[in-house]
Amino acid sequence: MIPIETQRLHIQEATLTDADFIYELLNSPTWLEHIGNRGIRTSADAEAYIQNSLLASYRDYGFGLWKVSVKDTNVPLGICGFLKRDYLDAPDIGFAQLPQFEGFGYMLEACRSVMDYGVSALNFPKVLAVTTSNNVRSQKLLSKLGFSEIGTVQPSNKETPFRLYSNP
Repeated sequence: MIPIETQRLHIQEATLTDADFIYELLNSPTWLEHIGNRGIRTSADAEAYIQNSLLASYRDYGFGLWKVSVKDTNVPLGICGFLKRDYLDAPDIGFAQLPQFEGFGYMLEACRSVMDYGVSALNFPKVLAVTTSNNVRSQKLLSKLGFSEIGTVQPSNKETPFRLYSNP
């Protein structure tokens, strides 16, 4: 059950007090390149994003993107969790982290725990994932999690299709 603790990480629901972290994450170069500009220009914009996206998902679906923090320092490093997308027939695992935390295996550790939670607590028989063609880091992470590419999917609000992955 959320919160989840791993060897190095604490995974929990985001709150409105996380606005500065969310502002930094959603304006990081990797977020902007691979996920897209969400128009978060102020702390108030970040609070609205938390309210209308993260908290709404927790309330409406019982899951969402959770804040991932370093356990020893409680410093937030990214988000990881599940999304309900109208163009997919199963939950979609999503993740993102601040660039300064890349390369330490934190997101792999978070995703493994979140996937275990999805199967055991949320009873997901299948989990999907989407990524852009040029997001090699995410593709490698999905492979390490046991996902296989099964094709592409074209969201109605995107010009370019996403690569579509599924766990067994």
